Amino acid sequence: MVCIGNLAVGGTGKSPMVEWIIDHLQYEFRLATLSRGYKRKTRGYALADERSTALEIGDEPMQFHLKYPAVPVAVGEERLLAIPQLLHDRPQTEAILLDDAFQHRQVRAGLNILLTEQNNLFTQDFYLPTGDLRDLKSSYKRADAIVVTKCKPDLSIEEKEKIINDIDPLDNQQLFFTSIEYGNPYHIANKGVYMLGKEVEVLLVTGIANPRPLKRRLEEQQSYHMIQYPDHHIFSIDDLEDIKKRFENMQNQNKLILTTEKDAVRLEKFIPQIEQLPFYVIPIRHHFLFGEGDRFKELIAGFIRNFKRGN
Repeated sequence: MVCIGNLAVGGTGKSPMVEWIIDHLQYEFRLATLSRGYKRKTRGYALADERSTALEIGDEPMQFHLKYPAVPVAVGEERLLAIPQLLHDRPQTEAILLDDAFQHRQVRAGLNILLTEQNNLFTQDFYLPTGDLRDLKSSYKRADAIVVTKCKPDLSIEEKEKIINDIDPLDNQQLFFTSIEYGNPYHIANKGVYMLGKEVEVLLVTGIANPRPLKRRLEEQQSYHMIQYPDHHIFSIDDLEDIKKRFENMQNQNKLILTTEKDAVRLEKFIPQIEQLPFYVIPIRHHFLFGEGDRFKELIAGFIRNFKRGN
């Protein structure tokens, strides 16, 4: 089992990291994902199928399921119970990616990957409610790899060394650095790709923990407005009417609505109402700095190979 987690609440990029691993290893190993299914309306273990919705399994698992239909996606609050059920349902599974399970001490993953943001390193953070930390700082010692996420794309060697000295990783820990890359937006209904130009006015609709990087991305090029909802917000028909009204009041004729992939899975129930609107989804992915993506991939692949040989 490979655990992807953090010590803080909020978005450090766990879901894009799960996707990065799937993108790079799904054709070499039979992978599956297991998440809690935060904010879903059901309880207990569930394995995603063609009838699943974000309300039933949660927005992030639904996102995995839609993007990687060949990868088993399961949810369950009690991971100790969900893991054997998943393996019973998908006995050919070679590795389970545990999404946001770093705090679950009952389950001992073979490889623990800890994420922390460059601008909110766990070493500099405070515990809730003053800061964002939900676990002891010393828990970082349980990680096999630490990934500093949302770094500046042009992070210098000097800045990198300063962060390394701040974290002070143990001898057995590997440290990596990633920045955020945004892909070209695609239409929420017909999936047509749109090249986002400077002349377009954007209405940004988000219900994620940390929209700051996306806001910075838009500030570089666009004129934009924003409607911000709480993290994992369940969109209602009233929300949709507010979004449409705000969009209609924008004066620029060259305009569109933009949202994140995580929000899009909670908006899909309104496809009949929004399919005629210029409603686009912007994908996000990790980019490993200093050419270390292959080293990170091999860390995970080597762990899975060694585990298979040992069984």
